[in-house]
Amino acid sequence: MKVAWFREFGGPEVLTYEEAPDPEPEPGEALVRVRATGVNHVDLDMRAGVSRFPITFPHTLGLEYSGEVAAIRGGGGRVKEGDRVWVFNRIPCGSCEYCMSGRDNLCVQGGDRGRRVPGGYAQLVTLPVSALRPMPDHVPFEDAAAAPIAFGTAWHVLINRGGLQAGDTVLIQAAGSGIGSAAIQIARHAGATIITTASTDEKLARAAEMGAHHTINYAREEFPQRVRDLTGGRGVDLVMEHVGGEVFTKSLECLKRDGAIVTVGGHSGEVVPFDIIPFFRNEYRLLGSSGATRPELMRVMEMVFQGAFRPVVSRVLDLSQAAEAHRLVDSRDFFGKVLLTP
Repeated sequence: MKVAWFREFGGPEVLTYEEAPDPEPEPGEALVRVRATGVNHVDLDMRAGVSRFPITFPHTLGLEYSGEVAAIRGGGGRVKEGDRVWVFNRIPCGSCEYCMSGRDNLCVQGGDRGRRVPGGYAQLVTLPVSALRPMPDHVPFEDAAAAPIAFGTAWHVLINRGGLQAGDTVLIQAAGSGIGSAAIQIARHAGATIITTASTDEKLARAAEMGAHHTINYAREEFPQRVRDLTGGRGVDLVMEHVGGEVFTKSLECLKRDGAIVTVGGHSGEVVPFDIIPFFRNEYRLLGSSGATRPELMRVMEMVFQGAFRPVVSRVLDLSQAAEAHRLVDSRDFFGKVLLTP
């Protein structure tokens, strides 16, 4: 098979497109022919060696993907050979305290596809049959590959961790990202008033078309002051923050008293100064968020399949162009998701 992998940390050029042995499924596993795989910013961090995840070389990236079942070794359960499928990227152990309490996204014993074990930057992958879910014939492979991380993560941030409700006002940072564009749709579904930011008017126009009520070009405006103006000085109930650095610290200025900020990324700066005084005097709440639970993923994917949510696919490149896909994601000159098709 063909695979795009890397043998050392570095820039996009370390990704090489090569021949590799076809993987062989173990008992209880399936061999899946990958048709589309999402490119996420954490892929860039892992390739560059700054992700803080352990990497074994050569490493194959790809957290989310869709495809067809090429073979099954043992019982197939929900799927059979030839089925079109999407996959759970996280393989929980099912027995730790987190799995047993319904928080399998926090499982510390399972393996993540594209992190601890090979992912979807390949023509073929093997994974447990339990990680496969069938998808309807009318859904493009590209949509099924673009949805799990963006919509699953955004749902977990806004609904599970942030407790977003109808009537709340939410600030969603970076509308042009995959997670940002998904969050706008989820916040609209929840009945919230949506304020969002982006670096260009074109991205903000797209965000408004998707349901954002107010947009802020952070390249021209100081977004904390603009948020205060839009809310009559009150601030927002919730901030979804996945940028880090100065964006994180300025997001704290946007909260109402007892408001919450949920952070799920820090690509623009992972270590930031933090002023404790206004934090405790205003009873702000700071919450972390990691991925999504399996029930959350199943719910958002069903809504995607029904047409309630729609993944935004910006570019689709061939697997041989994995390095170019990484350059594109790093440039942020896109709206939505970048995909690879093996």
